[in-house]
Order: sequence, then C-alpha cells, then structure tokens
Amino acid sequence: MERVIYDNVAEIGIGGYLNIVAVGKPPWSYKKHSGKLERLIIQLGSGKGRFSEVRGIPRSIGCIGNNRFILRREPLSVEKVQELIKEFKFKRGKELYLTNYDSVEYLIKMANYAVSIGIPEVYAVVRIEDIDKITPVEDVRIITELEYSKEHLKKLENYRWAHGALIISTYQQYMELEKIDINFPGEVYVDILYPGSLRKIDFNIIEIKRTLSPSNSKYHDCLAGTLAITADGYALPCPLLRNFIIGDAKKLSLKDILRKKRLKNFWKLTKDKIGMCSSCPFKYICHDCRALEYQASGDPFGMEFCIME
Repeated sequence: MERVIYDNVAEIGIGGYLNIVAVGKPPWSYKKHSGKLERLIIQLGSGKGRFSEVRGIPRSIGCIGNNRFILRREPLSVEKVQELIKEFKFKRGKELYLTNYDSVEYLIKMANYAVSIGIPEVYAVVRIEDIDKITPVEDVRIITELEYSKEHLKKLENYRWAHGALIISTYQQYMELEKIDINFPGEVYVDILYPGSLRKIDFNIIEIKRTLSPSNSKYHDCLAGTLAITADGYALPCPLLRNFIIGDAKKLSLKDILRKKRLKNFWKLTKDKIGMCSSCPFKYICHDCRALEYQASGDPFGMEFCIME
C-alpha cells in the first residue's frame, strides 16, 4: 500500500506507523472536484452508533461514520438500494460508502452486490464492536470505526486486513497517538470531536481545518460531488444535513436527483458565498464542514467555529 501522510499529520509508532490520511475532514477534501457525481453515501438503517440525531453529532467525519438517526418512514427495500447502486455505476460513480447499518449481514450483502457490478471503490464502515461478525471480503474496503481507547487501538492490530480505521477522538487524544505503538498498515482517518461552540475549543482550529484542494475556489471541498441517501430514501447533500432534502429516492431516479439545482448549489458552496468568509485570506485553505456549523448555530451558513470572525 502506498504510504500517504498529509501535512499536519504525524507519523507514529515504534517499529511501525499509522498511515493517517485525514484529520478532522473526509479524505476527499484534499481531492480536485469536477462538478460531477463522485461519491454516493448510502445509510442502510437507523444505526447503532453512540452519537444520535436527537442529542447531536459533534463529529468532523461523522458523514462516513455510524450514528443513530430517526427514520421518518419505512426504509428502502433491498431492491431499491440495489437499484440506486446500479444507477451510481451507470453514472460512472467511483466511491460508494455504506454506513449506518442495523445488520452487519445486510451491510456486507450490499457491499458484495456493489463489487459484483463493478463499482470501483466500495467502502463498508463497520463498528469495531461488530467487526468480528464478518470475514474479509475481496474488493470490499472495510473501514473499522472505533472510539479512542488503548484497548480499541490494540484490538485494531487484529484487523490488519481492513482497508482503514476511523478513529473517533478528542484533539488531545489525537496528540497522544504519537506515543502509542500500533501495528496497523491501513489508512487512518482521525474523527475529531468538536465541543458545542468556539468558546470551548482548546486546540488550534486553524491547523485542524487547514486543507489544500486544487478546486476550492470553485467547489466546496467536502460537499462537492457528494450525494447521500438516508435509510428511508431521502436524498441529502451530506448525511448530517438532515433537514436539507434534495429529493426523494423512493420517487425519483438518481438521474433526476442529480438534476436538482439545490444539490449543485451545495456542491458550489464556496467560501465566497458565506458571509465574512468571502473576505478572509484563508478562505481557500480552510476546510468547511457545514454540518458542524449547522448543528452548532442552527444556520447552514453559520460560522460558529471560526476564530477569524
């Protein structure tokens, strides 16, 4: 596996290292966006994660994590989920993330289906509490999700076959990773937990938010190219922007949803269109999680976590 360590990311371990490819932001935030569909995130259930829609989800990479949501109606059928995956293939989509499962068996079934029809990158995000229920699946990129603890990190070494690990931690715990010897060769995404407001931030938020994408002046570094479908069929620009429905996957095809102007507006939501961000000298190197801002301020254009305001 190619070793990739971005700026600000520590190489850790004695006799080994963690291949940390993203801290506080999804890995695609570093990529150049094209204005077309790049990834589809399908939630397969209400979820069993610790963080819930009711109490708040303070996660910086909660979009590909397992949380708990309220389903407003009956979930999509197996056939409909497969139809969406097939449409994604037809649209030449590359990255499929399957998350928020209620059944590990269902998760792996959908992942196997996606691989069988030729989706290039199929990611199945599995809680470390559930990973013993599965066996390695060829061409399915298993990401094991775990909350930071020495016990969980040590357990991670048993799953060296996994493609990656999503480690949920505070900033202080992230810094402690430098002192821990972990032998895990997969990609690692550090999911930094945020407090409720900037007043409680006790780390250098500029360093955590700093990113470099060749297309940030035209496209949103995280939302661009992303479409999420909830377990009950609502299409969203992000799995955590629950109140910003783009369309209904029970009634519309993927092609019809992608035509929605509202979705394209989210993809092109650059800092030039967000309040005081438009005049900020750091606007094109600052990662922008609209979901975190919305949860903290109630405003999708909020700037709760900005020290420059």
